[in-house]
This record gives sequence, C-alpha cells and structure tokens, in this order.
Amino acid sequence: MKYVMRYRAVEDFLPLAQQHGAAHVARLHEFHDRGVLLMVGTFDEPMNGDAMGVFITREAAEEFVAGDPFVVHGVVAEWTVRPWNEVLTG
Repeated sequence: MKYVMRYRAVEDFLPLAQQHGAAHVARLHEFHDRGVLLMVGTFDEPMNGDAMGVFITREAAEEFVAGDPFVVHGVVAEWTVRPWNEVLTG
C-alpha cells in the first residue's frame, strides 16, 4: 500500500510558486532522503500547477502537507491523500 497526495493549485499559482519554490523543493528532498517520498511531479495537460506525490505512509504524506511552503503560503488550493494499491511493481 502506498499513499498518493494530490495538489490542486490556486488559479494564479505561478508568482507564489516562484516565491516559495526553493523551500518547497528543499522539503521534497528532505522527505525523499528520509525514504518516505518515492516520487513527485506535476501534470502537464493542462499545465495548471496540479501535482501528485507517492508516499510510503499516510502519516508521511500528511506530515509533508502540514509543513509544505506551498500549502502554508497559499499556492495549493486543495489537497487530498488517498490510499493506493500497487498491482504491478518493477
């Protein structure tokens, strides 16, 4: 079982994302280095700032969200964490 975090960005997200991007990326690296964040990325179609990440526990995903500069400073309008059952792994 993995946990998928999904972000929906605010409509005019780019100025805020640029302002808080370095701190957001540092937090991503922190969680990845701890081994609790497996992958993260944005959606391209449409390019609207929406993104998702895959965590090994719900607690790790919720901890990430609670302190993420993108959430704290209003880049993210809405977020969810959902359990995900892997069917095929590499």
